[in-house]
Formats: sequence, C-alpha cells, structure tokens
Amino acid sequence: MKKNKNKYLDRSRSLIEFIDKSPTPFHVVNSFKEELQSAGYVELYEHDKWHLSSGGKYFVTRNESSLVVFSIGSEDPEDSGFKIIGAHTDSPNLRLKPNPVYLKNGYAQLGVEVYGGALLTTWTDRDLSLAGRVILKPSSTKKTLKKNRLFKKQVSALVGCGFVSRLVAFDRPLLRIPQLAIHLNRSVNEKGLVLNPQNHLPPIFALVDQKTKSKTLLIDLLAEELKCKPTDILGLEMQLYDLQKGTLAGVNDEFVFASRLDNLASCHAAMMALLESSKKDLATRVLVFYDNEEVGSDTAQGASSPFLKDILERISITTKNSREALMRGIARSLFISADMAHAVHPNYAEMHDANHLPKINAGPVIKSHSGQKYATEGVSSLQFEQLCEKAKVPIQKFSIKSDLRCGSTIGPISATNLGIRTVDIGSPMLSMHSIREMAGSKDQENLINVFKEFFKSR
Repeated sequence: MKKNKNKYLDRSRSLIEFIDKSPTPFHVVNSFKEELQSAGYVELYEHDKWHLSSGGKYFVTRNESSLVVFSIGSEDPEDSGFKIIGAHTDSPNLRLKPNPVYLKNGYAQLGVEVYGGALLTTWTDRDLSLAGRVILKPSSTKKTLKKNRLFKKQVSALVGCGFVSRLVAFDRPLLRIPQLAIHLNRSVNEKGLVLNPQNHLPPIFALVDQKTKSKTLLIDLLAEELKCKPTDILGLEMQLYDLQKGTLAGVNDEFVFASRLDNLASCHAAMMALLESSKKDLATRVLVFYDNEEVGSDTAQGASSPFLKDILERISITTKNSREALMRGIARSLFISADMAHAVHPNYAEMHDANHLPKINAGPVIKSHSGQKYATEGVSSLQFEQLCEKAKVPIQKFSIKSDLRCGSTIGPISATNLGIRTVDIGSPMLSMHSIREMAGSKDQENLINVFKEFFKSR
C-alpha cells in the first residue's frame, strides 16, 4: 500500500515540477522537446523533406508553442489506424500589449490584455513575474549560430525571416496588481470585486521620476537577462505568471495546488504515457498539443489549423495509396481529447446536475453534451470506458446543467477537421481558470494508466 501511495504522489510531484518550469506555451513545448530528445525522438521541420521509417520516433513543432509527437507503428495506418491523444498548451492569463510601458502618478505600469476566460480577481495581490518569447536580431547570437549548426537550423525553421528567438522566465517578483483597500471600497464584500480590464489590471512595475528612462525599463531588463544589447530586441511575446510554486496539499496530500493545471495536467499525463509505453506497436501513436485553445483555436498553431492533418497525411504518404491510406487509417482510429473536467464544488453543488457529480481522486471524467460542445458519442464513450476497465481505473461522467452554457474543447474541432471518432475526457478539478487551481493527487496516476492502456491496446 505504501509503495502505491508513493507512486501516485511521485506522479503528482513530477506534474508540479513540469508546471513550475513551464509558465508559457513556449516553455511547455521546450520542456517536452528536451524529454523527447533524451528518449531518442528526432525533430522534424515542416519545410524539410521527410524520410520516415517503421518504428521511427519523431516530433514537430509549430510557432514553438504547439507540438505533434508520433511513433510509427509496424503496420501501415490503413491497417491499424492512429492512436491519438490531444490536449492544449495554453492557459488563461494576462499578456503584455505591444507597447506596454506607461507612466501614471509616479508608477511605471504595464498594459495587459486578458487572454482566455481568466478569473480576473485571482490575479490581484499576488507575486507576479514575466515569461515568454523574445525576438532578437541574428547578430545578437552570431557566435552561437556559428558554433552550432543545429541551432541555426532550428532558428530558421521555428522563427523564420532570419530572426532569433529566445525564451525568458524571470524567477523573481516583478509585478503586482494591488487591490483597492476596503476603506476606499466599503461595499466590495457585499457586491464583489469588479475589475475593468483596461483600468484595473495593469500591474505596477516600478516607481519612476523624471530622471527614469521609463519607456525602456522593460527592454533594458530583458537585455540584461538575455545578455544582449537593447537594440538587439526586435519584439516580444510576454505574459504574467504567478511565482508561487505548485504543491501537494491536504491532510493526506490528497490535493495538488498549482497554476495551469488546466490543461498542463493532461499534456503531462499523455507525454508520460507515451514515453513509458512499449517501444513496439502495430498502430502509429500520436500526441498533439495545440496552442490557443483558450481563445477559440482559430490560429495556425491551434486545433482549427491543418497542423495535425498535414502530419498524418505525410505519415501516410509512405504507403502506395497515400490519400486512401489516410482516410482508411482515420476510419480505424480514436482521438482522445484530454481537457480538465469540473469536479463538484461542496459550496456550490447546485451548479451541477444531480446525477453528474464528478469527484476529485475518483478517476477520469467522460464529458458529453447534446449540443456537441464535447465530441463524445456512444461508441467513443464505450471505448474509453473499456480502456479504464482494463487499466483498473474508475470512471465518471459529466453533463452540464441544462440551464447553463457549456464550454468546449479541441474535441469537436478535431472531430470535424478529421472526421475521426472522438471522446472528450479529463481529470476533475476545482478553481478552473483561476491563477491557482486545485486537483487530486491520485488522478494524475489514474489518467496516465488509462493512456498507457490506450497505447498498448489493439
């Protein structure tokens, strides 16, 4: 019993470690790249000609924020199909505007936009910092490019136009969005905290006076961090993130408290399952992690793009009848859309349908919706239930209250684009879209075990 307990807690610790080092989608993909390369996966580039082999292990990135991983099976896709797990790398947050720095009453502040459906009040009174991608002149890394041909190729493939990208994540508190004192807002506890995104969300960055070069504060800070000249910085894509580390919590360590559990927990579970699965399989195994799910997926690196379809077709091109092989392969396939699910909240149980009350640490949740906000249908639901039964993992089901509007996932988009049988599932959690979310420490192990069963099943 103790051994099993330690195992699932170790899974949760691994998840927390991954989340802590992945404050943005760029960092998520970069973290996975390092793991994949250590496991013998070969990076491919969309603009190159591919030479794939049976049993080969590969991965492809797009925009440095989306990722497709695949391990080619011993049989052609038209005979054994694809086993696909999909998730997303992004989470709701506050992102910097193109010209973010401005002065107000002696403070330097940063202009931000709300990305996705964030619970805005949770971003107040927190120790915040900055992370993201910085675009540099190629001359700024001339020595690196000269010494490392592979790096040069990556720069060309990932960024294009001759620019160089660098990831940055400040590990010290730089920002704060302070709430107005209750003495100046006496009704806040009765009426709630209402935040205007334009006026109330810009974080305080620094104190300034007339001598301070306020407009260059951020660029100077980035240049110092990247060890380059301020003039080398051509552009940036930065977001705020919470510096508080994830942790096991509860009397018996039954909970995980962390940022970005939605949806990095699903990404982590899928990757662990793939890396730990048998090296041999008749079917081709695929992971796809999209960016921009939280804002609708309508981007080149989102689920609405042909990113996955293009790669599946390139895999199928190795057969004699590539187009037919792709269509036959998809008809034999299952797509598991993995995104977090709503656990019942003890203080707001009335917000759930009485017959659909997912509980933390009680297994993954199959999500269904008659309006097809989830792509689950009868057959795909049964297929996932069978996987859970084989993996000896409990299963739960969720259907939203009929008088509430249902959110959606990459599931319906993927099902539509590919014509592939799809099931929407996820681990149950609380505080979804808060800056700090809550899930179960047993559920990560549960999800990994089901995914491993998927990869070894016929």
